[in-house]
Amino acid sequence: MSLLWLRVAAILYAVAGATAFPAVLYGQPRWQRVSLPAAVAGFFFHLVAVVELMAAAHHLVPLGWVEVQATLALLIVAAYLLVYAAYRAAAFGIIALPLALVVMLAPAMGANTGSFVTPEMRSGWLVVHISALLAAYTALLFSLIASVLYLVQERRLKSKEGVGFLAWLPPLETMDRIAYLSLLIGFPCMTVGLLAGSLIAQLSVGAAYFLDPKVLLSFGMWGLYVLMLLVRRSTGLRGRRAIYLSSVVFLVVLSVWAANQFSSVHRFPVP
Repeated sequence: MSLLWLRVAAILYAVAGATAFPAVLYGQPRWQRVSLPAAVAGFFFHLVAVVELMAAAHHLVPLGWVEVQATLALLIVAAYLLVYAAYRAAAFGIIALPLALVVMLAPAMGANTGSFVTPEMRSGWLVVHISALLAAYTALLFSLIASVLYLVQERRLKSKEGVGFLAWLPPLETMDRIAYLSLLIGFPCMTVGLLAGSLIAQLSVGAAYFLDPKVLLSFGMWGLYVLMLLVRRSTGLRGRRAIYLSSVVFLVVLSVWAANQFSSVHRFPVP
């Protein structure tokens, strides 16, 4: 049944994403009355599907690429709904909803999934590791979305455009707040995820784990994250420079994530 619920959720996300564009870009609020309920309904069926996937596989967290994709898409939609509830920032829907749909296409099509096979990987620490990192990546993704929209809106305001094509963008203060809050949420999640991952890796590969350049890069990324937060907090950095700094951190995190996919610790072999 999980495959059925995933497909229902995918259809609802497609409807929500398609109707979000006229609602946001062309100032047609009646379309938002279709987009938002469709997104909420899709999230409900998506949540049911993910729970059923985990129950059928007898574990609490995603242990294969398809499960990871389904969970990450669920977190993206959850983050969008939270942002909308807090700030009524419907503009995020034209990015978050299509992105969630793309991420979950493979699970909805019934693609095969691989899984971790070592006993250490099935420990309770894996629950913490994967859950925390997925939450961190989702938070950082929303920080990047807010950063991009901030730069577009700032450019629009400086060019003194009237109620033009980009009039749907949220205020600069709102997007700056969302970007910074997302970073604050992502940091503890990233920290917990890295610590749990370190413990799991030591159980499976031993102390040699800390000699892996990709692992050192991960902790270097964490240090950059700390530095960025300290700079923003101590200097009161806001606006364009703060957005650029946040975007650099996201790109570094993305690079570290890509590098770690070549590590034997992070592979998803198909049984």
